[in-house]
Amino acid sequence: MQYHGSCHCGQVSFNVDIDLSSPITCNCSYCSRRGNILAFTPAEKFQLEKGEDKLTEYRFNTGKIEHLFCSVCGMESFSRGSLPDGTKMVAINVRCLEGVDLDSLQPKQFDGRSR
Repeated sequence: MQYHGSCHCGQVSFNVDIDLSSPITCNCSYCSRRGNILAFTPAEKFQLEKGEDKLTEYRFNTGKIEHLFCSVCGMESFSRGSLPDGTKMVAINVRCLEGVDLDSLQPKQFDGRSR
């Protein structure tokens, strides 16, 4: 399904085609502090509408995931990475999508702390 998303201040916005039937929450040191609900989509189904120049990157642990946040409001609305086979993926913070009933989602717990 198609969604529009953005950071809090609207300086970063995007459109994404994403399936929200299997979102996750992660217990790694970063995600547990942020409280994100994440869903994943192939990079070609993600289109950054505006704000590339407002994005600031943060990497930790293995450095494989580009955690990108708005330099104005600090919101991380998405991050970029790759699957083990090299397929480029985008992790979407579902809380940043318009028109999503968060109470209807049933995110599964991902054990990122142990990886």
